[in-house]
Amino acid sequence: MTVAVPLRPGSPEYAHAMRYAWRVCSVTGLGLVLIGISSSTLNVALPEVVRHFHAGPLASSWILLSNLLVSTATLVFFGRVADLLGRREIYLLGFAIFTAASLLAGIAPNVGLLIVMRAVQGLGAAMILANGTVIITAAFPPDRLSQGMGVYMATLSVAQLAGPTLGGLIAGALGWRWIFWINVPAGLVALVWGAFTLRKVPKGPREPVDALGNLIVFVVLSAALIAISQSDPLPGLLAVALVPVLVLVERRARHPVLNLTLFGGRMLIFANLASFCNALARSSLILLVGLYFQAARGVDALTAGLGVLPVPIGMTLASPIAGALGRRVSPYALSVGGCVATATGLLVLGLSPGAATPYWVIGLGLFVAGCGSGAFLTGNTTQVMSALPPGSLGVVNGFRIMIMNIGIVLSVATTLTVLTSSVTPELRGQVYAGTLSRVSPVALQELMSGFQRTYVALFGVAVLGALCAAMASTPDISRSSPKA
Repeated sequence: MTVAVPLRPGSPEYAHAMRYAWRVCSVTGLGLVLIGISSSTLNVALPEVVRHFHAGPLASSWILLSNLLVSTATLVFFGRVADLLGRREIYLLGFAIFTAASLLAGIAPNVGLLIVMRAVQGLGAAMILANGTVIITAAFPPDRLSQGMGVYMATLSVAQLAGPTLGGLIAGALGWRWIFWINVPAGLVALVWGAFTLRKVPKGPREPVDALGNLIVFVVLSAALIAISQSDPLPGLLAVALVPVLVLVERRARHPVLNLTLFGGRMLIFANLASFCNALARSSLILLVGLYFQAARGVDALTAGLGVLPVPIGMTLASPIAGALGRRVSPYALSVGGCVATATGLLVLGLSPGAATPYWVIGLGLFVAGCGSGAFLTGNTTQVMSALPPGSLGVVNGFRIMIMNIGIVLSVATTLTVLTSSVTPELRGQVYAGTLSRVSPVALQELMSGFQRTYVALFGVAVLGALCAAMASTPDISRSSPKA
């Protein structure tokens, strides 16, 4: 039996491994850039799309939610499929599907087809997200994983940094269809560079995929989102009723999509809960503030895109700094500190709502929240991935991202619901279209109350995330990174 010898820092083999690791990081970084730009540009340009199709409140929200729902519900599925069929192949297929769906979304003749293409984009995004972190983890030596993870997360921050401004500029100058078409050349570059760079990985054992479990997860999430977005209790009751069915099915499945035994340790349980809460608290922030500038202040998409920049700027600065600190500061400390900073930024925003609030106050809150998110994502991802069993990296990482993405989906759905509940049903469409500021001062004041309630709710979730991160101490980690 051959035992793998850890690479010694300074050796030629170590230097060769690091050169390959950074090339891999460039590929996976392109994946995050592709997904990050797609989401952040649309978050800002959504009012432009809504006005073009004269979409109602329900269709407006599902332009965003369809993508998130499909990508979330299929993450673990594609993690398992990649274990069976090859991680490189599934990852590259994700680029191809995402790129093709972006092209078709740009020529959608109606909002229904646009929502369908956004769902297909979600399939491609799931293939990319379920495998990118695993590919990074396998490529980097353990003592440099936090550094690689910091750069990897920073690419998402860069995408979110460019996305809002790019979205506003494209929507204003070229039209909303280019919001999707801009993904096509980027997707083709990522596909070609990935095919050239990534090494083939031997396929895992042929084990059955939990198709029934994946289907039930999809139905549960769909019902929950419909209940939240439409304020209809019946789909919510269906979701609750299916939970025990899901538990029963997963207990009998040979390879369940929700294999909770892989998360039996205290650290993994609370680290994933912290990830869920942080995602729920931060994920709709750019969307929320973009709507604030357009619906409350009446500015155009480009100005709104510039207004939300402190969030991605904070993430862009904090992610690589946290990654560099990861060799001296524990990922646990980075996770806790990031959650606290996120909560602090949301508190600043919650205490200063109003159409006439000075921008420096809003910008400060956004920047602090962005810094917190960047530090948390780097610390939390490194903490969890360092503790996972190598033989199950694909499915377990898919589960980890699915938990985080459930927080993202619920963040968008609940934020839009809480925000628009402050105005009459007749005016909710004008919130999405960014035209409410033209109606009346009374309607505008009602919307400001909605923003305050939303920020306060997100702050409470962020505090809960900080508590979960603090509980995710690491006495049960069996593996430790070798010292540099």
